[in-house]
Amino acid sequence: MRLYFKFFSIHFRSAMTYRSSFFLSCLGHLLITTNVFLSVAFLMDRFESVGGYTLPQLSLCYAVILAGTSLAECFARGIDAFGRILSQAQFDRIMLRPRPLLFQVLCQDMKPTMLARLLQAVIMLAWAIPSGAVHWTPFKALTLTLMILCGAGIFFGVFLINACVTFFTLEHVEALNIFMDGPREYGKYPFGIYGRPVLLILTFLVPLALVQHWPLQYLFDRGPAWYGLLPIISLLFLIPCALLWRLGVRHYRSTGS
Repeated sequence: MRLYFKFFSIHFRSAMTYRSSFFLSCLGHLLITTNVFLSVAFLMDRFESVGGYTLPQLSLCYAVILAGTSLAECFARGIDAFGRILSQAQFDRIMLRPRPLLFQVLCQDMKPTMLARLLQAVIMLAWAIPSGAVHWTPFKALTLTLMILCGAGIFFGVFLINACVTFFTLEHVEALNIFMDGPREYGKYPFGIYGRPVLLILTFLVPLALVQHWPLQYLFDRGPAWYGLLPIISLLFLIPCALLWRLGVRHYRSTGS
């Protein structure tokens, strides 16, 4: 971990070389996600609730997804750019080094500007938590923490699947953007609001609902306490992701570039 954070420090100092560009990039990322939530705020100004959820509850809902995606994009950017690593034959060099392959890929690229979105998520949580949307207990506080951390793990797994596909295609599959970039848009509401088919997909195929919709039902006293443990169960999704990575590495063939 010390070496990993040393790499992060290097990427951060590199980004801060041009400070104006860094802060403008942070502002741009912040404005994009702020506009998404403003659409919810304007809607709630007209209606008292959507699907039975109030604005503080929706703020908590969106903050969880925003924090998870921000952490994944900040620290797993190297996986997101894996297609470039393969096409430029950089993976050949990575395989010769005495460090785990996935660790080296993660260290190839990081995106500190995504911390701006994490800051927005923290601000939204700071407003929603004391608003009375949730009657807090120690276990509910633990559940909220698990939702954010395990959510970042699920997005990491989706990034990893997209990277593994490039072993065979050399290009990312754009359809997976539904699960990578899409949640920043449709994650502003609990996934159950989109209907049963969508909820089933996001529960059993890509378990984003296990770190958002179902735990929220427990936090809002709409479901049993064991829903609070579902974020931990969602991490089982990383097992097939890891197996797919091993399969891709085993079948890797250099581009010869």
